Amino acid sequence: MTSRNPRELRVALIHYWLVNWRGGERVLRAIADLFPGCDIYTHVFDPEIIAEHFPDNRVKGTFISRLPMARRLYQKYLPLMPMALEQLDLSQYDLVISSESGPAKGVVLSPETLHVCYCHTPMRYVWDMYHEYRNQSGALTRFLMAPVMNGLRQWDQTSAQRVDHYVANSTFVAQRIKKYYRREAKVIYPPVEVADFTVATTSENFYLSVGQLVAYKKTELLVRAFNANGKRLVVIGEGECLYRLRKIARPNVELMGWQSSAVIRDFYARCRALMFPGVEDFGIVPVEAMATGKPVIAYARGGALETVIDGLNGYLFESQSVDGIVAAVDRFETMQGSFDPKLIRAQAEHYSTDRFKIDFRDHIADLLRTK
Repeated sequence: MTSRNPRELRVALIHYWLVNWRGGERVLRAIADLFPGCDIYTHVFDPEIIAEHFPDNRVKGTFISRLPMARRLYQKYLPLMPMALEQLDLSQYDLVISSESGPAKGVVLSPETLHVCYCHTPMRYVWDMYHEYRNQSGALTRFLMAPVMNGLRQWDQTSAQRVDHYVANSTFVAQRIKKYYRREAKVIYPPVEVADFTVATTSENFYLSVGQLVAYKKTELLVRAFNANGKRLVVIGEGECLYRLRKIARPNVELMGWQSSAVIRDFYARCRALMFPGVEDFGIVPVEAMATGKPVIAYARGGALETVIDGLNGYLFESQSVDGIVAAVDRFETMQGSFDPKLIRAQAEHYSTDRFKIDFRDHIADLLRTK
């Protein structure tokens, strides 16, 4: 096996679900590019996403895909996903690469098959954010979560030992892999389509937030901070928090909902800076903003510590609070003229898709040679 060209290997990719097009799916696309014709397995998928992004791959769903309203209610079937993974017969493959932030890595493989897991994060709702998700749930969900998540947590830790090698998308995630799974991980940053963005040298008088509107991203905190300082904020994204945010936002805060990639690129180019108040495993959005030469004002935790260099391509703030964000914006405005768009763009180039493919390809080749 070690003497074979990686392009000649029988390769399968495992992804948790393919119903949206976000950072994890972009990673999957980049990995699939390295292994033309590889097969893809996932619990549930949207045929339109497959037709657009994976037209040359054979994509197979687990039995979850055949359950009622699976494309809408797939998260409700989470307790069944370990069983679904273990029923997959992958004995014909030389190399299996799992793409993990939901149940994906728990497949059962033959001793000869190399299993590499690219981990975006250990499952948040099972580990580090379990109590946050539980506290935000209704009474019935809270009652059911304890036994369900206890079982899933045990399976997740056990199945973590089935992986031969871990790759993490940031040092922050590698630390959590070591904490929860007791495994080491090589860090390879995820691909960002830096080439799709051009450097903007001017800006308009507004700040920007881009991303899914869910509680852990702290967009509500951001909206309340801009309610307080009266400065203009544009929020692009959709999600469960959109209705509530529209109820509390003052006229200086514009919530645009979902927008196309072209619109997002336009707003990146015109904003003063990107606001990033949450804790992310890596954070592709800040790198996209940097690719247009725009600085990032980020909470100093998580993946932002690996991409935002204080004073060079943005400003890091320590207090995740309304007052902390207001103070961060005020301080940023005293130093805004010191940021060089070209230097900011140069930092973003470290996370390009081409660089990801080179690093990931070389790592897989090293693992095959030493197997």
